[in-house]
Amino acid sequence: MEEAAELADYLPLSFKTPKEQEYIEFLWDAFETNYTHGKYQFAFLAYHMLTMSFVYFNIWQIKQYRRQDFGKAIIGFSGRDMEGLVHKDDDDDVKRWSVSPFLFSKVQERSIVRILALIGCDKSKIGCYAKLVDDRNDSAHSNENIFYNEQSALDLKITEVLRVVAEIQTHSKPVIEHCYREFLLQNHDSEEREYPDAADQIREVLIHSNYLSQKDIEICLSFDIELLAAESGIEGMRELHAALVETYKLEEANSAP
Repeated sequence: MEEAAELADYLPLSFKTPKEQEYIEFLWDAFETNYTHGKYQFAFLAYHMLTMSFVYFNIWQIKQYRRQDFGKAIIGFSGRDMEGLVHKDDDDDVKRWSVSPFLFSKVQERSIVRILALIGCDKSKIGCYAKLVDDRNDSAHSNENIFYNEQSALDLKITEVLRVVAEIQTHSKPVIEHCYREFLLQNHDSEEREYPDAADQIREVLIHSNYLSQKDIEICLSFDIELLAAESGIEGMRELHAALVETYKLEEANSAP
């Protein structure tokens, strides 16, 4: 159970709607309740749904910061996959997916994981991710098989899932770095941004708007701010970065055992 909780570090710290947060909390409750009561197969199903939520949030970030590549990647998707997920943009006449990460669930899970190729996940890795989907499918059907009837079996699967999640997170690093760089460049002026206070701007515009997780923030914390030294407004960027370090490194220290 303790290892399984590590997945929370890869999920957003805040959500855009109460419904999104309630959904994630519901899945955690379903996992914990079934795990505690020895219903390991149902616990796995809830954990898989949490893992796929992580995948959807990562793909949403790819869509936001790799728009051209994303647009090319979805060309190969079938009409059935795309139904209800694209609309015509009046400004640039291109198809874009909905802004809600959870609408990626309309696409078959085996298909949607192919988008991860955009962040350097090769075919063999994507094949492994698709295998997790197959394991879920086997567990969810009425086939008279109980694949996880012992805690040890589920714990092994959770270890495998967390390895995959950590791997995807590593590949996501360039996307998060790009997200953070754009945030610094666009929000350094305290008189023009939404919130004069640096910590408020970070919380609402960087973390909340981009569905950033604790693991994403760790990438931001390690960003070399001096790479932007030649940019105008560098002092304001340094102020933002210092506020991120002060707030979230302190929180990390307070949460340490």
